[in-house]
Amino acid sequence: MSAKSLDVILAGRTEYRVALEWQRSLAHDRIAGRLPHDVLLLLEHDPVVTLGRTTRGEHLLRSEGIDVVEVERGGDVTFHGPGQLVGYPILDLNGYRPDLHWYLRTLEQALIDALGTLAVPAERNPGLTGVWTRGRKIASIGIHVKQWVTWHGFALNVTTDLASFDRIVPCGIPGVVMTSVAQERGGAPDAGLWEETVRAVLQGFESAFGVTTHRTEPAMRAS
Repeated sequence: MSAKSLDVILAGRTEYRVALEWQRSLAHDRIAGRLPHDVLLLLEHDPVVTLGRTTRGEHLLRSEGIDVVEVERGGDVTFHGPGQLVGYPILDLNGYRPDLHWYLRTLEQALIDALGTLAVPAERNPGLTGVWTRGRKIASIGIHVKQWVTWHGFALNVTTDLASFDRIVPCGIPGVVMTSVAQERGGAPDAGLWEETVRAVLQGFESAFGVTTHRTEPAMRAS
């Protein structure tokens, strides 16, 4: 039996609200059967704070000078910005397992596998969603599912300016320490770290979800 196909769109720097409408459109097309394959959007955003369904007001410490967007994903407040690899999987879980717990743990596993490829030891933190390394949080996850089709997804800090997280209580976890691939590997990040991370994440998706990834052009981009 052949592996499922996952179309990967490398969208580059994309304004958050544009990406939000884009992934919603893709998800609705997947639900309606107009989109034949699952899709993974990979991109990065200009600085933005997003508020999930369980965000508490006191977790947004400072909002001046930055866009703040309320969204339908699960989870609390998070930050997106340059140097952070953001992934929005548009997956029909009917083709995998219609189980949200399974999906979250498998998404975590894809990132754990990817970080292992990058020589960054990664782990779960029991009772919490996301991925940690050496007790520090390196990737955040927040999802939305409708008729078993997913959108929203993960944010993996690659070369992110970690001081940007000072304006929030990341994911509503008091005292959490954020980190990045660059910081965990030590030294200045080399020019190829971004592409190396993309390749590792795609390998992680292939191993965790049992898919074959295909890079495609961003022809379906929303305006």
